[in-house]
Amino acid sequence: MTPLTYSAVAQYKRLSRKRFIIILSLFFSLILAFMASLCTGSAHVPPLKAIATLLGRESDFDTIIWEIRLPRALVAVFAGAGLALAGAVTQASVRNPMASPFTLGISSASGFGAALAIVLGAGRFIRTYLGGVTVSSYFLLIISSFLFSLLATFIIFFLARFKGATPETIVLTGIAISFLFSALTSFTQYFGTTEQVASIVFWLFGSLSKASWNAFWAIFSVSVVALAIFWRWSYKYNALLLDDEFARNLGVNPETLRLASMVLASLVTATIVSFLGIIAFVCLAAPHIARMIVGSEHRYLIPASALVGANILVLSDIASRMLLPPVIIPVGIITSFLGAPVLLYLILGKKRHWY
Repeated sequence: MTPLTYSAVAQYKRLSRKRFIIILSLFFSLILAFMASLCTGSAHVPPLKAIATLLGRESDFDTIIWEIRLPRALVAVFAGAGLALAGAVTQASVRNPMASPFTLGISSASGFGAALAIVLGAGRFIRTYLGGVTVSSYFLLIISSFLFSLLATFIIFFLARFKGATPETIVLTGIAISFLFSALTSFTQYFGTTEQVASIVFWLFGSLSKASWNAFWAIFSVSVVALAIFWRWSYKYNALLLDDEFARNLGVNPETLRLASMVLASLVTATIVSFLGIIAFVCLAAPHIARMIVGSEHRYLIPASALVGANILVLSDIASRMLLPPVIIPVGIITSFLGAPVLLYLILGKKRHWY
């Protein structure tokens, strides 16, 4: 091994260790944020009491922790991770830093699917309580959300595959798709009953007050499966970022990878939207924050994005409960405040961290 090669290998090992330490730090910060979420609310729970309750010891806070805050915090962790993963692979698939399920219209299409399901059937099971809604027919919501998110996905894939659209054109098309499905959602509300319209509006806010153990298991399942698959494909995304022809030379089929990635990202997004509503900008902001701290190598970027997204949503949920107590602000509003400056940075900045 020549001195130059040895130096390059040593430098890469140092960079890998640095990335591993960053990912480990994100994991520990998530644990701290998770515990803070369990302790924060109208009724303060001391940290030691929260830990004792989790360990199964008798406590005055059993109901608060096990029935309200624990499922809410767990849903925030895996919903944030799932949205961030969907954003990271969408950006890699279309090679555009502004691409995400939100900016490409997938979230809006999924939200319209949920709204349509409420009007056509799931709305019969809605009841209001504590300013929220409960839907017992989640199957209809998930299927409807997924089908319409797939519709938006296939429109984008068709443009990329058969029309040779540039990354900029794909994002502009996504914005048009977003406006289209937003208009269809408004059209659906116009013909809905008062109860259905109120439920649709609340649904589209994006709120963790709808979190439950059922929501957790569904979101946990799709997010963990997506993380495993996306991480296994990480070297393919690295090749895809450079050039389609270069990816083919490495044995990667760009068209198949894009289609599979976008369909799986749509499933993750649709599942989260059908349970929680539209939570904006996590899928856009989290991958870029991760990319700035660990780089663009997807073997590290994918787990880092998941952890950053989980941290963002858990911390946003804490903020939503602390800003105007006892009012709980929908977490989608908090994440939008975060996402707006990130989007401006992408538009006005030099985006040196992209490649």
